[in-house]
Amino acid sequence: MLVQILRDLLDTYGFISDDMMRLLADELNLSRADVHGVVSFYHDFRRTPPGAHVIKICQAEACQAMGSRALTDHARKVLGIEMHGTTAGDGITLEPAYCLGNCACSPAVMVNDEVHGRVDHTMLDQLISKCAGSQS
Repeated sequence: MLVQILRDLLDTYGFISDDMMRLLADELNLSRADVHGVVSFYHDFRRTPPGAHVIKICQAEACQAMGSRALTDHARKVLGIEMHGTTAGDGITLEPAYCLGNCACSPAVMVNDEVHGRVDHTMLDQLISKCAGSQS
């Protein structure tokens, strides 16, 4: 039940704040440590608001074998942020993913909710430019 409520909060607000965790713990009669433990265990439960665009680069074994680590390094350089960071102006958030289900077309990248396969540096640059060009 806790995970489903956290998913609903994430879908509604985009992140799980400390205040949300405190309220949830009180409402479900759980300790704050219990709620925090679940939030920190799952990678998808972000603690801060995401940017207008979220780019996730798969870090699973198949994608690593096809160059996702180099792709991740490239993204960090181009965007000037580390994983879980957001560019200035809340434009683009960079996050790891631990399998996007696109192993046959690795390395895989998800931009917002759209999965892209066989992503190389050039294609990633294009995806980033598209995100940067559509910021409002």
